[in-house]
Amino acid sequence: MNDSTFSLSNRQVIVTGAGQGIGRALGEAIVQLGGRVVAVDLNAEALANLREALGPDRCATVAGSVADPAVAQQAIEAGVAAFGNVNGLVNNAGVTRTGMIDKMSIDAWQTVIDVHLSGSFYFLQALGRHLIARGKEGASSSGAIVNISSDAGRRGTIGQINYGTAKAGVLGMTMCAAREWARHDIRVNTVGFGVVETPMTETIRGEKFRDTYLQQIPLGRWGAAEEVVRPVCFLLSDAASYVTGQHLSVNGGYTIGL
Repeated sequence: MNDSTFSLSNRQVIVTGAGQGIGRALGEAIVQLGGRVVAVDLNAEALANLREALGPDRCATVAGSVADPAVAQQAIEAGVAAFGNVNGLVNNAGVTRTGMIDKMSIDAWQTVIDVHLSGSFYFLQALGRHLIARGKEGASSSGAIVNISSDAGRRGTIGQINYGTAKAGVLGMTMCAAREWARHDIRVNTVGFGVVETPMTETIRGEKFRDTYLQQIPLGRWGAAEEVVRPVCFLLSDAASYVTGQHLSVNGGYTIGL
């Protein structure tokens, strides 16, 4: 084994939610490892900034909502136009709409389900269709998909039943797709994050909840975006060529035993 095993030089990867936080760090890491990125985000300005930073030969962009099935197909087309093929995906885009169960609005429920669960399905389906069609044409159908879940999908969470439900659903999606598409050499895995230092976790990391959460993390600290994307890159790489249908927790030990 050598360093090339962990290279992403053979990967053209769609990354959703790539405009900031974990998504941006992931795009940067993929390019550093030799890969190319199709960055998807609602924020067109953030995408333009990312493309400038990574280089137009390494980064294509699509501005739009992952809750729109048409955007998933646009991302495939953008990747093919820019790089000739797409064979990787990280379903990372996310939103939160907090509320206790008895007070949660239907809109708050549906918005989170649409982005995290349906959005992940739309992109997974689009890439799978693309790769399977390539295989029928005699080209390689090999691909790697990483769905981003959360501790909320394994332990539950207070005030976010929409988010916890969606993230639990992602685990089932991973296992079903991994079983169906193994014969096409399309690997599908999940990475579940704990509390990572991003804008989405500012409330949890605030004074009110900080000590409660940190006491439950054996490593005793929050995760940094730059370090939690490394396991995702591993699963995208040939180093994980015999890994599919698995759920990897990247959370400082928060879910030990689960």
